[in-house]
Amino acid sequence: MKELILDTTLGCKKCEAKVHPLLEADPRVIDWEVKDGHILRVVTEGACQKCINKIIGEAGYEVKEQLSSKEVNPEDYADKIPHDLPIIEYDVPEATAENAGKYYCPMQCEGDKLYDEMGDCPVCGMPLEKIPEPKAPVKYACPMHPEEEYDEPGDCPICGMSLEPVIPSQDESSEGHEAYDDMMKRFKLSLLFTIPVALIAMLGHIFPSVHHKMLAIMSQTSWNAIQFVLTIPMVFYTGWIFMRRAWSSIVTKNFNMWTLIGIGTSVAFLFSTIALFIPDYFPDEFKNHGAVDVYFEATCIILLLVMLGQLMELNAHQRTNSALKALLKWAPQTATVIRNNKDMLVAVEHIVKGDQLKVKPGEKVAVDGVVIEGYGTMDASMITGEPIPFDVKANDKVSSGMINTNGNFIMKAEKVGKETLLSKVIEMVNDAGRSRAPIQKVADQIAKYFVPIVVSVSIITYLLWFFLYTGENAAVYALVNAVAVLLIACPCALGLATPMSIMVGTGKGAEHGILVKNAEALQGLSDINVLMIDKTGTLTQGKPEVQEVTSFSTWSDEQVLAYAAALDQNSDHPLAKATVAYAKNKNVGLPQVSDYKYIIGKGAEAIFDGKKVRIGNQTSINEGDLSEEQKSLISTEQQKGATVIYVVYDNSLKGIITLEDKIKPNARKAISDLEDHGIEVIMLTGDNQKTAAYVAKEVGIKHFKSDCLPEDKLNAVKEYQEKGLKVAMAGDGINDAPSLTLADIGIAMGDGTDIAIQSAEITLLKGDISNLVKTFKLGRKVMRNIKENLLFAFLYNVLGVPVAAGVLFPFFGILLSPMLATLAMSFSSVSVITNALRLRKITL
Repeated sequence: MKELILDTTLGCKKCEAKVHPLLEADPRVIDWEVKDGHILRVVTEGACQKCINKIIGEAGYEVKEQLSSKEVNPEDYADKIPHDLPIIEYDVPEATAENAGKYYCPMQCEGDKLYDEMGDCPVCGMPLEKIPEPKAPVKYACPMHPEEEYDEPGDCPICGMSLEPVIPSQDESSEGHEAYDDMMKRFKLSLLFTIPVALIAMLGHIFPSVHHKMLAIMSQTSWNAIQFVLTIPMVFYTGWIFMRRAWSSIVTKNFNMWTLIGIGTSVAFLFSTIALFIPDYFPDEFKNHGAVDVYFEATCIILLLVMLGQLMELNAHQRTNSALKALLKWAPQTATVIRNNKDMLVAVEHIVKGDQLKVKPGEKVAVDGVVIEGYGTMDASMITGEPIPFDVKANDKVSSGMINTNGNFIMKAEKVGKETLLSKVIEMVNDAGRSRAPIQKVADQIAKYFVPIVVSVSIITYLLWFFLYTGENAAVYALVNAVAVLLIACPCALGLATPMSIMVGTGKGAEHGILVKNAEALQGLSDINVLMIDKTGTLTQGKPEVQEVTSFSTWSDEQVLAYAAALDQNSDHPLAKATVAYAKNKNVGLPQVSDYKYIIGKGAEAIFDGKKVRIGNQTSINEGDLSEEQKSLISTEQQKGATVIYVVYDNSLKGIITLEDKIKPNARKAISDLEDHGIEVIMLTGDNQKTAAYVAKEVGIKHFKSDCLPEDKLNAVKEYQEKGLKVAMAGDGINDAPSLTLADIGIAMGDGTDIAIQSAEITLLKGDISNLVKTFKLGRKVMRNIKENLLFAFLYNVLGVPVAAGVLFPFFGILLSPMLATLAMSFSSVSVITNALRLRKITL
């Protein structure tokens, strides 16, 4: 369910009264109101901006611009939702028995509307994509009796051998290539028709002797008739998809490149057809050898060149999805599962949470989980972009898509199916590639007004040539130049400029473990002035180690450690994990506590023997309870960069635990690189002032804030935003979620909590500060690429239209034929595509 804020042509209470019954009658509109006379707020399930425009359009009003769109909680509107309202998802439709083989628009222009036949979206003109046939269920068979198949894993009832999965073979040669294959088929057929038409029309002009021989065989009218016959299948079959796109763009008033191509080719074809069958309507200056000059060859060659451009574009789309396809192929199809104390080869679809999986050397991890026995050396380069393998042992996490290069281990499945990291990576890359950057809105608006302007220029060109040209065949020159204007001005390069760069950029980011949620985030990266980062895990290793346990009471050091670990075993915080690991290594027995409670930004507390146990940072204690000697000891440790955890029992300080988290060796260089890019780096940490100052000094950070609670981080983001600065926030914990949401760009660091990742626009699978540098480089290079594309497209049209109109003719005698105009138009699209594909080779 979404809330849309729309700027409309509504102006008063009377206007509101007119649209009231229309909005109330549409079941997709859940709630609505008009603000400031013209701003329409609509809560909807299944209606987009264009849908609302159609609704209020019945009363004579329209939507000028969509100001914002956001997801809302359906529970907030439960009393207003009709019971029969269908739930509408805006993701790629899942294959079912009902919709398999149907088509949908990848831009979701009309929500989840499906189409029965392959074609183009009637709203945006993009080729429709096919919903794949449902994946065939995995069967199991015995190697000794393969003729018998079973639905579930187990043992062969005949010989007792373990059944093995029979994975259905998939023909990948045509997967996702349907639109390309169809266009290639049309292109090949078009060649058969276009070549003879072009030869008939042009050979005589190039070689006059050939023209005389042609006239000796048959009259010019007969040759024109042959061209007409050969052009019919070009217009009404192979090129008909372009005519259909043009008609849809005119009917829906979404003017685009197809509008101009359709008008240009239709004018040339209709003029030539009338000239062939009703030549007496034309003056003698239109005629040559008794027949009116026709332009069937222009129609054929224009459509052929457009097909060639479409082939290049479709091929480029396939190449930009290479990262996504690589991820899809990377997912393993089977895994060895231990069931009933036996190893069974099971299809990934049949793995459930809690299953124990055996991973051998060279095998991929099939699902997310935790190692419970053994060890391994993992290659996670396909997921995180980090080339250096790392070791895992009991209690370490592993994710789907990682390769075990050495060792054997048994893991417990914790996340399966769409919950796995690899599935989320694939989903985010796919969604980001289909999203639209804000800069695209500018291009869309220009294209919307550009087409009517070009049509007007074309008409003016015709009139000026017809009435002002004093030479022969003025009407012919007028028509040819008017068509050339329509064709050279096709804004296809303008429409490709942003989406192509976004698709390639998000794919490039995925290769380096940088997942971008949407195109808006990718654009926003280039505008960031301030980056706020956490200390632990970003600047430091994120793997703190206990250095010392010190008792400040009658308790022994072991007792202080035991109570701290008893609480910390309930937490996933790096400091908590380090404390528990240290206690286990010391074989310290842990007391049983109850009523555990995590206090965000401070620590944790629980009950033991009816009394409260509390651990945490210095906000957990009253500094007046510390002696001068204790304060001196704590201060000395903090100045070395150590973190001090206080253990309090029954409101009495019992001791401290000192932990040290080493600074990452590349942190100083990364901070320097970020500042060289004009980004001010601010460190926000829940640690104390002395430890924060030590780390900041070591890595070269000038500004930092210590002892930060979640609200402090939130206020820090607000403070800099109020100064007019664009703020990015990088974090990995629950306490970072509010500030990640508020920041202009939220960046979730690898191994972070789910809530942090959900709150962020960008996720770094490898939570390293060097990846932050790569992220900003990616954002800036993608935006530079988009601006280059837009600049080229604008300049091309600004220069091309006057040349096509004939402004150079009086001075240099230069004119542009419709065929050359189409070739130039196609070249502009190819140039934009080629420039976007350069992003695949950039170094981050």
